[in-house]
Amino acid sequence: MDQALIEQLNRWHEEDEHQLIVDLLLTVPEEERDYEAVSRLGRAYNNLGLYDEALDQLKKIAEAGQQDPVWHFRVGFAHYHLKRYEEAAQAFRTSDKLETGNQNTESWLRWSLQKAEKQQRQELRMAAKRAAAVEGSASEEVPFSNMSLEDFWDDSEYAKKAYLSEPPTDELIASIEEELGYKLPASYLALMKQQNGGIPKNTCFPTEDPTSWAEDHIAITGILGIGREKSYSLCGDLGSQFMIEDWGYPDIGVVICDCPSAGHDVVMLDYRACGRDGEPEVIHVDQESDYEITFLAENFEAFIRGLVSEEEYDTSEEDKEAALYKVAHGKFSSLLEELCTPVSEVEQIDQKIRSICTRIVEEKGYFSFHADVLSYLMYDVQFWLYTKSYPDTTQEQYLAVYEKMIAFGGEFGQGGYAPGWISEWLDHRKKEGRIIQEDGHIRFTEQFAAEVIQQLREA
Repeated sequence: MDQALIEQLNRWHEEDEHQLIVDLLLTVPEEERDYEAVSRLGRAYNNLGLYDEALDQLKKIAEAGQQDPVWHFRVGFAHYHLKRYEEAAQAFRTSDKLETGNQNTESWLRWSLQKAEKQQRQELRMAAKRAAAVEGSASEEVPFSNMSLEDFWDDSEYAKKAYLSEPPTDELIASIEEELGYKLPASYLALMKQQNGGIPKNTCFPTEDPTSWAEDHIAITGILGIGREKSYSLCGDLGSQFMIEDWGYPDIGVVICDCPSAGHDVVMLDYRACGRDGEPEVIHVDQESDYEITFLAENFEAFIRGLVSEEEYDTSEEDKEAALYKVAHGKFSSLLEELCTPVSEVEQIDQKIRSICTRIVEEKGYFSFHADVLSYLMYDVQFWLYTKSYPDTTQEQYLAVYEKMIAFGGEFGQGGYAPGWISEWLDHRKKEGRIIQEDGHIRFTEQFAAEVIQQLREA
């Protein structure tokens, strides 16, 4: 490649314009692409998340790349993200031998070895589980024998409102199982007949492997009950199917617990080894790590018995203090600041927003919007602010820009959100007649806009 082309490709790489790199290099006839061009094409595909395409390119120069640490690194990078951790480790190890002391390569090698070991343990465990299922060695013991459940549940008003449903009937259980496509474990049914959904007093579970939540444990917010009425129930609007279909969690079982990350990790019943009618394992699935699976317990009863108090790992006060500081002092995103500046209907609207968000943190212990009253108020406030400044907004445009106000708002931000929740809030307000559509543009009715303004004034 000539120097001008190399400089252009370097600029695009620094600017994360990887598709431009691919588009340009593909205009070069394949027979005219030299080693450097193909290697850079492989890197660009890697950076676009097209790992199979990256490997296809890198294999074309495999013979020439055997003594190139960069070639081995790029091969390892692709294998790692395809969850082929043993192959990734082999490639990174070779790269490290060819160029010793590269800390980036050493880190990827270490991570690959850790993931490969974890993957091997998982494969061995699932093989044993399948063999046990074939042999019919499942235990027939009465669930939770020798364990008192009287003091298991937190009886807070939030727990009752968000999770608790009436005891399930046999007809409801059959209906839910049919809708989910899985037979629910006997221990889960026994617990739900004692109380159908809720927040346990002990909400942490020890882990051997680190997750995005902590190095040595995961935390749950609540256990989903059997039903459809409550949002946090198996077939509720924030239940198992919602998390699989809207959030992209693997379709390998049933989401059984939500977590404090507001959707970024969940606990599931995993039916891969036992089949849809068998005894599932309990796993943690981490969206933040490309839906990485971490084994928790052999079955649901073992999971419940293994829950421990958050006091054993408690950082909630520190987390809450950090969240309170964020909502009190964090700098607004440029968009939110722009939207607040012309507001004359509410004095010191920035302080009103901070006040509402402080109440949210005080209630939850962290800064996240869900489907509760205060969260809906903040959805309303953001919508009112945006459509006040940009009245010709379509629903698609609003959904696309929403994250730039608070969800990914920098200092005054949450670090993520569930797009499905915003869509559901919009649909809910439209069904109520509080959001109307005219010529393709959406806005509040004058009456509801006045109600939102009044709530802001009183905040």
